Amino acid sequence: MRRSLLGRLLAVSALVAACSVAATAWIAVQTTSGAIKQEQGQNLTADARIYDTLLEYAARNPTWDGVGATVRELARESGRRVALTTQGRQPLADSATEPTAPALPPQASAVVDPLSVDTVLAARGADGQGTAADRIDPRAVGPFRLSAADSRALRRTADDKVECLNRAGIASDVVVGASGRPRVQVVGNDPERALGTRCDLAALDTPTRSEQKALDALTELSDACLERQGREGVRLNNDLSWGDPTPVAVPGEPGPVAPRPVPAPSDAPAEEATPSVETPERTGENDRAIASCVGTARSEQLSSYVASPALLFIGDEGGATLPGFDLSPANTAKIAGAAALVLALTVGASVFAGARLVRPLHALTGAAQRMRDGEEPASVPVLGDDEVGRLAAAFNDMSAHRARLEEQRKAMVSDVAHELRTPLSNIRGWLEAAQDGLADPDPAFVASLLEEAVLLQHIIDDLQDLAAADAGVLRLHPEPVEVRELLSQVAAAHQARAENAGVTLTVAAATTAPDPSALSALSADPVRLRQAVGNLVSNAVRHTPEGGRVTLRAYVAGPDASGQSGGTVVIEVTDTGSGIPADDLPHVFDRFWRAEKSRSRRTGGSGLGLAIVRKLVEAHGGTVEATSTEGEGSTFALRLPGASEQNHRPAPDGMTTAL
Repeated sequence: MRRSLLGRLLAVSALVAACSVAATAWIAVQTTSGAIKQEQGQNLTADARIYDTLLEYAARNPTWDGVGATVRELARESGRRVALTTQGRQPLADSATEPTAPALPPQASAVVDPLSVDTVLAARGADGQGTAADRIDPRAVGPFRLSAADSRALRRTADDKVECLNRAGIASDVVVGASGRPRVQVVGNDPERALGTRCDLAALDTPTRSEQKALDALTELSDACLERQGREGVRLNNDLSWGDPTPVAVPGEPGPVAPRPVPAPSDAPAEEATPSVETPERTGENDRAIASCVGTARSEQLSSYVASPALLFIGDEGGATLPGFDLSPANTAKIAGAAALVLALTVGASVFAGARLVRPLHALTGAAQRMRDGEEPASVPVLGDDEVGRLAAAFNDMSAHRARLEEQRKAMVSDVAHELRTPLSNIRGWLEAAQDGLADPDPAFVASLLEEAVLLQHIIDDLQDLAAADAGVLRLHPEPVEVRELLSQVAAAHQARAENAGVTLTVAAATTAPDPSALSALSADPVRLRQAVGNLVSNAVRHTPEGGRVTLRAYVAGPDASGQSGGTVVIEVTDTGSGIPADDLPHVFDRFWRAEKSRSRRTGGSGLGLAIVRKLVEAHGGTVEATSTEGEGSTFALRLPGASEQNHRPAPDGMTTAL
């Protein structure tokens, strides 16, 4: 990655991004410090007071009708914008009445719901009262609210109890809760001091008819919840504690379960039915289930007596719901300077990286255009080992390969013209001589013309075979081949030519084969295979001096993976001729290549025979190789896959097989 173009671009991008982030962070710190201080200086207690006031309104009223006056009064006292909407963001009340007031933000400051109080804001409330464990506002009493007559009657009783306690020397006072029920509060909040007096406070504990009705309804809802859980119902007391008429032993407790008292909120008497439910710190599983059902029942009972949940938005006095700030000239200059610095750095890095990238691309473009115009291909400089450097190296390889192909094409055209010119010139010469009366069209004359025509036809057939192999339309007709019989047929066909050249042509026995019968497992096109072996024999006889020897041999290189016969079949043609120089050995299978550059017909053929051999062997899925020692002879080996290898080997690319 260090030398990669991609790595360099990533490094430049990371540098620019880092500078941009650093500049942005610096600007944010410098320009928003004042706004942060302003945000920190806001009076959170005032916001909590607004929330608590609206929460009390929702607890005492079943709807939000008429809350507008309260909202405007809160906005006037706090100097803030106060807006209240439904949970669907339909406006209920807004202290900003101007048509141009900014829109409300996506997120509300709080949700005003007396049945689910925000404990953080409630703790900051102006009156300091908290919430119960079930998060129901203590001021939401619903059906437990006393009528005016019941409240006055209980107040007279409470006044009598206070007077009695005062005569007994116990200072006390009457406190009225949210439901309108009065209670006697002993100074010092120590009710046990009144137990030793004759002032019976139990009269204040008796529920009124409306309270009993509400308590029965709450008990019915709680029992329904417990029944759904497969538990027995409970009897709720006036203070919303519960007890089991039949004591039940609970594991881990010393005795039967006693009624569970639920402490009332700070502003309600312990005797009255308050909207708070709290289990003791150590309760059993059944007690926790009862407390949960009682809390659920209370929410269900109170839902029709309190206002629906609403979204509260608190903003600044100008109408905006988020505090803003103005940029000073100094901060504006800082932003402009940082932006200019980042821009300059980005432009400089881009120009530097772009120049390094474009320079070799321009060289590649120029070289490609020169090749298009027919000029001699030239290599481009390779400046590195990155992507562009590898592209330049690949271009140089392509240019060199194209030059070699062009040279081969020119040589091939020249060789084809030369090979075709000789027989055509001979035919034309004999025909002109006959036309001029210089030669008689006797059998010898006709035989000479026929020989030249056959040579011409042979060259054309070779070119056609090579063209078919290159085009991928060379068709094979494989069938089981007896390799030794095929070699005998080839040797018999070339025996006469070998005898005329004074060369001994023999077929050696397959003594090295692990299983001689494996030579019968070859599946090949016998015609094409005889053509390939025949070309090798013809070439060997031509280059073997008088008294030399040409030997044909076939064997199996080894067994297949299963240990049975059917491995690679090797056919070798070995001669004792002049051999091939080591520098020329890699080119013996090239088209029209001949070691004798004069291309004399006496010393060689057309230069297509070995090229055809390679194409035919490759069509069978095999390979051909040549080894030679100059002055001692050469060996050409055809390696063909046996039957087991052919069953698992795909057909060569560009070859078709007819079955």
